[in-house]
Amino acid sequence: MKRFTYLLPVFVSLIALFSCKKIDKLTQFNLKYDTDVTIKSTVVVNVPIDLFTPEITTNSETELSANNSHKNLVEQIKLKELTLKIESPEGQDFDFLNSIELYIKTDDLPEKKIAWKADIPENGLTTLVLDTSDDDLKDYILEDSFQLRTKTKTDHLITQDTKIGIHAVFWVDAKILGV
Repeated sequence: MKRFTYLLPVFVSLIALFSCKKIDKLTQFNLKYDTDVTIKSTVVVNVPIDLFTPEITTNSETELSANNSHKNLVEQIKLKELTLKIESPEGQDFDFLNSIELYIKTDDLPEKKIAWKADIPENGLTTLVLDTSDDDLKDYILEDSFQLRTKTKTDHLITQDTKIGIHAVFWVDAKILGV
């Protein structure tokens, strides 16, 4: 019986450890935002082109409430995924694009680079998954709205305006009801 007495603290520690990890998973969720940007037709290549998205309303209070949390309980927010998809014209692909960078900004916070893709291959892709930073973006996403700026460099002529959809997934780690 004494052997089991020594093992009791080990079992209690293991149960506590696994319970905390389960609780942590319950306090983590994703916020998704969609917007678009249009690259105008141009005869200029290898010159950076800056484009701005319309302001994106975060609705963070509503999203956090739906996940049983609140702004003051958010510990961190990171960009988990940023995907670009050609929306128009039909048949267009990303072969014209050499590189792209995306920056986030708000009225109160400075611009920060959050995603990029360099040396984009010319193989007919209509969807691009960008590399993302590991920065904590909590202050940006908890604002009422934010704006994205894209910096693109083309390596082919663009004969038609190209509309690109931007899909962003932000990972939120928050305390739910203070847990």
